[in-house]
Amino acid sequence: MARIAITIGWSEVPHLTKQQCDDLLKQFPLHEREARSKGIPMLGSGKIYPVSEEDVVINPIEIPPYWPRVFALDVGWNRTAALWGAWDKDSDTVYLYSEHYMGQQPPQVHAHSIKARGKYIPGVIDPASSGAGQKDGIKLIKVYRDLGLKLIPADNTVESGIYEVYSRLVTSRLKVFRHCVNWISEYRIYRRNKQGKIVKENDHLMDCTRYLIMSGLKIAQYAPTDENEADNENKVISISQGKSRITGY
Repeated sequence: MARIAITIGWSEVPHLTKQQCDDLLKQFPLHEREARSKGIPMLGSGKIYPVSEEDVVINPIEIPPYWPRVFALDVGWNRTAALWGAWDKDSDTVYLYSEHYMGQQPPQVHAHSIKARGKYIPGVIDPASSGAGQKDGIKLIKVYRDLGLKLIPADNTVESGIYEVYSRLVTSRLKVFRHCVNWISEYRIYRRNKQGKIVKENDHLMDCTRYLIMSGLKIAQYAPTDENEADNENKVISISQGKSRITGY
């Protein structure tokens, strides 16, 4: 028998008013509030990023051309994920504004979607991709470069990367656009097990976030000033193949 689990929060329950939700929330300690109000599970030894979603997720804003952009890529046959960030250097704030999330498709499909965000945008890739990949032992990093992506291997130091991301989260220097729904879903369950080890499930965009913060900002590029060189950044791209919905701004 097929089963499905749906997470629902208090805000989606029609008979609860905002005041009632606020009053109920005050009855629980801080570390239980997201689990109680949103149905976000408290698993293992706890969330890796114990920062409230409300402090991270924002409505989309216009990205000025003088904010350099970069993307991070995590590849695999079951799931390939990419994440785009724009860097406001004045406030040292990174805005994660778009995502690609698709499984069981060849590199050509992923590369096409990534280039549609802007061919000028460079990227950092999971360094494991430089090893034997999906296709007859060919190195995936070379495959994606040959398909037109500007890629360098990312720093995949896990704990220091997590620290850098967490430091930005707690100081409000990392924001995520609300339509990055897969990022938000992963963020909610990104956790350690009872032994303190990271649970390596549904964490592709969390890995991309580390790559982008640790390595991507160093190579971020400004949008071209020549209109003939610029790609169409203001379009929504829907890919019918696989399970991917990609929104670009």
